[in-house]
Amino acid sequence: MNQSNIAWVTDSTATLSPELIEKHNIHVVPLFVIFGETAYKENVDISSTEFYKKLASAKELPKTSQPSPGEMLELFNEIKNKYKHVIAIHATGALTGAYSGAVTATKEAGVDAFVLDSQIGSFPLGKMVERAVALEQQGKTFEEIVAEIKTLPAKGRLFLTPGSLEQLHKGGRVTGTQAVFATLLNMKVVMKFHEGRAMLSDKVRSHKRAIAKMADYLEAEKNQVKEVTVLHADNLKEATQWKNELQTQYPQIAFSITEFSPVPGTHTGRGTIGLAWLGE
Repeated sequence: MNQSNIAWVTDSTATLSPELIEKHNIHVVPLFVIFGETAYKENVDISSTEFYKKLASAKELPKTSQPSPGEMLELFNEIKNKYKHVIAIHATGALTGAYSGAVTATKEAGVDAFVLDSQIGSFPLGKMVERAVALEQQGKTFEEIVAEIKTLPAKGRLFLTPGSLEQLHKGGRVTGTQAVFATLLNMKVVMKFHEGRAMLSDKVRSHKRAIAKMADYLEAEKNQVKEVTVLHADNLKEATQWKNELQTQYPQIAFSITEFSPVPGTHTGRGTIGLAWLGE
């Protein structure tokens, strides 16, 4: 039995730092991005930098896939005799099969597990994992941790203006009518997560207004937020500039920059920028 009674599991869209993963022995299940006939494990076989370079020159848009049921079952069989409990926190079950795969695999493996649908992904998902691990460090029991993390999905926020409506449309993320309407009128859209699904939040006339609209959402919740990240997909220059502006405007909040990992980047497209946080 490990020093920790709890095995921690999440997926690669959480974009956790290697240091955090190693320190707490977090099991990260990689999702796949597929170019043609070749499947790459996100953040294992292909980094974000490599992915966006490949995306820029790809003749066809890549596809994404969750781990196979066999891979998930193998993981939980591997850890069930090493830990007393398992807590798995995964990206929204509405857009990826990692959550449902974990639910099925934990039952088949016969482990004492709690699987949480974060109803979001990326930075907020990673922060949920961090907060859950911190609760264990504070001496909370498995039952106490589960009770607290159940409240976290309602606090996750992710807003973005996508770099490509075409990719969102082909990935089934927006309807054809919405995509055509926005393109014909040269409009920009802001998307948000609501009950686990990505949905159109606002249509605006310019990229500048889209940025301002996302900043408005932060302004409305600034008193409940301690950490915010500027998300981007191969758009570091704009992300850095915006982060510096926001840091000046909100000195009480810690700002960072997070690059979308390959799987969400596949659907939002290069040039995407957004804001994300997990409320207190």
